[in-house]
Amino acid sequence: ETHRVPGNKNAALPMIAAALLTAEPVVLRNVPAISDVERMFDCARKFGAKVTFDRAARTATIEAKKLKTARLDPELAKKIRTSVLFAGPLLARTGGVALPPPGGDGIGHRRLDTHFEGFAALGAKVKAGRRILSVKAPRGLTGRRILLDEASVTATENILMAAVLAKGVTELYNAACEPHVQDLCAMLNAMGAKISGAGTNRILVEGVETLHGTEARVGCDYIEGASYLTAAAITGGELTLTEIDPEVFNILEKMFMRFGVKWTIDAEKRTLHMPVRRRKRM
Repeated sequence: ETHRVPGNKNAALPMIAAALLTAEPVVLRNVPAISDVERMFDCARKFGAKVTFDRAARTATIEAKKLKTARLDPELAKKIRTSVLFAGPLLARTGGVALPPPGGDGIGHRRLDTHFEGFAALGAKVKAGRRILSVKAPRGLTGRRILLDEASVTATENILMAAVLAKGVTELYNAACEPHVQDLCAMLNAMGAKISGAGTNRILVEGVETLHGTEARVGCDYIEGASYLTAAAITGGELTLTEIDPEVFNILEKMFMRFGVKWTIDAEKRTLHMPVRRRKRM
């Protein structure tokens, strides 16, 4: 069997938000055609961005030439938790943002204070109301050393997106280092940001005055890919994965090898092949 691994939702969503950091067009490739992506596009449109999405080609173009508002629509916000990821880009570009509570799946305690503590550390004023949380930085943001009290993926992404246009240098400690955080950092650097340390728990951001448009690829959904590999290993099947990111699966292979599961990777073709697993006779 052959399975094409789709783009990683957890990379695509912050990358959509990051497109609002520039007035120039941003092209995203390998975008998964799922409802969460469509909802993030709807949020971007509400702010004033022009969004086109070719589902067949899995390519989106986002142009936020003029932002008409920095207030998030409550109805859209409650449909998707990652609507909060627009806070960093809007704060950096417009000097303020008004956020209603985000929605999304109720999968336990998922606090947001790490995001806003980070914004406050950069010099923003945070005011919590009953239905709206306001974050303002009319004089701009200033980089500084920030120690996150949790290695939150979305907080790391949000603070990074605010810090890229801040004055001076931001040092982010206890940062998340997942592949999708690295995808966002690669995109921001392609837009003209100066970020180093992505993939480690210490990320350094040297603020710049403006960002420009770019083209960026959304990394593969390695969780889905690993799920298919697990199913094939359990059933003794043969499987080929396409459109993978080789480095990620090289890391995953160590865990699978503990159970006798092996595969080969063609890095140039972005494919992984797992042959039929020969079961030992007892």
